Amino acid sequence: MTAVHGEYLDISTPDGVADVFLAHPDDGRPHPGVLLYMDAFGLRPSLEEMAKRLAGHGYTVLTPNVLYRAGRAPLVDLPDFIDAARVPAIFEKLIPLILALTPELAMRDAGAYLDWLAASPLVSDGPVGATGYCMGGVLAVRTAAAHPDRIAAAAAFHAGYLATDAEDSAHRLVAPITAELYFGHADQDSSLPPEQIAALETALDSAGVRHRTEVYEGAQHGYTQVGTSAYNEEASERHWQALLDLLARNLRP
Repeated sequence: MTAVHGEYLDISTPDGVADVFLAHPDDGRPHPGVLLYMDAFGLRPSLEEMAKRLAGHGYTVLTPNVLYRAGRAPLVDLPDFIDAARVPAIFEKLIPLILALTPELAMRDAGAYLDWLAASPLVSDGPVGATGYCMGGVLAVRTAAAHPDRIAAAAAFHAGYLATDAEDSAHRLVAPITAELYFGHADQDSSLPPEQIAALETALDSAGVRHRTEVYEGAQHGYTQVGTSAYNEEASERHWQALLDLLARNLRP
């Protein structure tokens, strides 16, 4: 682990200005870039700490507020600890904002984030990685599909609705992916039942996409997120090891 620097920046997109959190090693040198997609609760101190932890392993990590069209983060007031009883009221406010972020809009934004990483002197040349949590996991997969020449590795942790009946479901779009993918599913996740996992696996196998899928036993949806009742330290540490291994295989010389 190395000393890191974290700061908030603004990035211009085709539709406005996105507020983002940037974390990078505090050595002034370029490092492989990683696009870290937030969970539904959005940018907050615990997510900043995740970005900084990843940066401490030698990466320049960009974490955008993907719901910037609705305002700067935080979009809703969050308690210091998000327990299960508070989630419905929080999601009542967030769900309309999440639904407004169509795949088309999200991928238009992804291009802007990737352009920023490519132009930054803090990012080394070459493809970057993407990782995401909850809704962010779906965005990581979509980004790998939309920008196959720019994403070398992508991970999705406790991501939901990866294989739905929708025509633009993420699992229907995986054919162009050249990145290596990793999925860390929670076995207690109503948003990704076994039949969706099976459909995703079938799609990835049919497309010949390099991937590894693991189901974390005893883990709930949101198991990586400190400050929530879903947090599972053992599962979270397992996710860190899997993510770091994936990035090292694909982003390091």
